[in-house]
Amino acid sequence: MNVFQKLSSIPFSDRIKRKGQLDYVSWADAWSLVKKSYPSAQRTIYEHDHTGLNFFSDGRTAYVKVGMTIDGLEHIDMLPVMDHRNRAISVENMTAFDVNKTIQRSTAKAIAMHGLGLQLWTGEDLPSSESTPKAAPAKSNKKPTLKVGDANWSKVVQYVEANKGKDTLEDLLVKLETKYAKISQSVIKELKKNV
Repeated sequence: MNVFQKLSSIPFSDRIKRKGQLDYVSWADAWSLVKKSYPSAQRTIYEHDHTGLNFFSDGRTAYVKVGMTIDGLEHIDMLPVMDHRNRAISVENMTAFDVNKTIQRSTAKAIAMHGLGLQLWTGEDLPSSESTPKAAPAKSNKKPTLKVGDANWSKVVQYVEANKGKDTLEDLLVKLETKYAKISQSVIKELKKNV
């Protein structure tokens, strides 16, 4: 049995988690399952030749490059540094935490190319629903914009504080976006202080 056959046959449905509309397996679970079957498996986090940084940039956005080597075969994944909505973050708004989270997500994807959990990425390369034309809504229901210190701010902070033990900040932001228009980076930074 080759690596792909062995890893793709490992049951992991009990480790699948859901965030928003997406199913995923955590990088730690994927790493654990791989290392149990292939103790010599190695991850490579590629660094930029000139800057020494663990991400690459075109000046506007950035991506990471992670390799996973199992039994001498390396699969490399390159993934944009994204926010909780899976949208690329501009370099000026990007943090080391964002890069680290992307490296871990890229690790899980590089492992999947060896067979473990590959089905979780089926359809990821298809156009998003944002590009699909939608019928006009029956009535205009424009969402208000959330700003630090506005009339709704204290309610939002109370909501985040009350739910921070139950949900991650990313999950709470997804829920808030059902009521408010796109949430700005300044609002996210303030909310992080309360989580």
